[in-house]
Amino acid sequence: MDKEKLLSRIEINPDVMVGKPIIRGLRITVEHVLQSLSAGLKVEELLEEYPDLESDDIRAALLYAAERVNEEQIYKISV
Repeated sequence: MDKEKLLSRIEINPDVMVGKPIIRGLRITVEHVLQSLSAGLKVEELLEEYPDLESDDIRAALLYAAERVNEEQIYKISV
């Protein structure tokens, strides 16, 4: 699946989950997916815990996070 198609799985709606990025309207946040994976939960376990979640949704969450980090800019402030 190409990058744009993956990212289209991520939705932002101010009326859902306080506007946090979610996966395909499932009320599962990108943040939750990332925290679960970083806590050591395996992809298979996450998919089992959330049957509506698909492996491409997890890939989309990872890509979304990577894109946000890629956009970060650090500025040196002289004092």
